[in-house]
Amino acid sequence: MLIWDEKKPRADSDQLKLLYHVKLKDKVLTKVFKEDSVAQLESGWHDSALESIINIVRAPDGDFESIGNLANTVADLHSLQKIIELLHSTPQGKQAFERRSRLGDIDLQKLYRLPPNTLGYAYAEHLLKNNLQPLHSGQVENDYQFLGAHITETHDIWHIITGCDTNILGEIQLEAFYVAQLHFSRFWLALLAKNLVKAAIYDIEVSTKYMDAITKGWLMGKQSVPLFGIEWNSLWSKPLENVRSDLNIILCET
Repeated sequence: MLIWDEKKPRADSDQLKLLYHVKLKDKVLTKVFKEDSVAQLESGWHDSALESIINIVRAPDGDFESIGNLANTVADLHSLQKIIELLHSTPQGKQAFERRSRLGDIDLQKLYRLPPNTLGYAYAEHLLKNNLQPLHSGQVENDYQFLGAHITETHDIWHIITGCDTNILGEIQLEAFYVAQLHFSRFWLALLAKNLVKAAIYDIEVSTKYMDAITKGWLMGKQSVPLFGIEWNSLWSKPLENVRSDLNIILCET
C-alpha cells in the first residue's frame, strides 16, 4: 500500500499519485499469469471498476476516498505483473527491482542550497514553495510493493523532469506520460478517462485543453527514455537541463 503525506492535501491535481493501493496476499504473489485477458480476473471485477470510475467522476477533484477506491479496484495483480514484466525488459528496470533502492530521507534545505540550475534545487524549491513534504511509502518486500513505492517516491521528481505543473492540466499531462511509460497501468489510464468524462459532462469547454495535455504528455513519454529505476539521489547536483537532455525529455511549448 502506498502512503502519501496528509499534512497538506494534494489537489486532484496531485491526486495520486500514488496509488497502487494493492492488497497483496502471499498466495497470490506466486501466481503465474498465463493469459493476457481480464477474463481471469475475479467475477464482477468489470462492474466494480465501472462503479469506481463513476464514483470518482461524481466526486470533487482531489477526493482521496474516491481515488483510493479507484486504485484498489483497478490495480489488479494481472496488470501490475504486466507492468513489472515490461520494466524488467530494460537493464535499468531489471537492476531497480534487484536492488530495490529507495530515495530515503531527503534534506530539502540541503538540496535548496545547491546551485539554482540543479535538479536537487528545482525539486526542493518545488516542494518548499508548495509547502509539501517528499512522498513516502511503506515497507517493501516484493516487486509489487517496490513498483508502488518507487513511483510514489519519485512522483514529484517526474513533475520536475517533465516540466508538468501541479494544476489540473499539468496533472493530466503527467498522467498521459505515465501511461506512455508504463503501458499497462489501469490506474493512470482510468484517471485520464475520469478527467475526459468530467469534461464531457460538466465542462465541455475544457475538452480541447485536456486533449492537448494528453497529447503532449503521451508524446513526451514515448520519446523519453524510461524513467523508472533511475537512482535520482546520484543526480541531485547535476544541472536539470543536462538531466533532461540525457533522458531525451523535450519540453512542450505551452
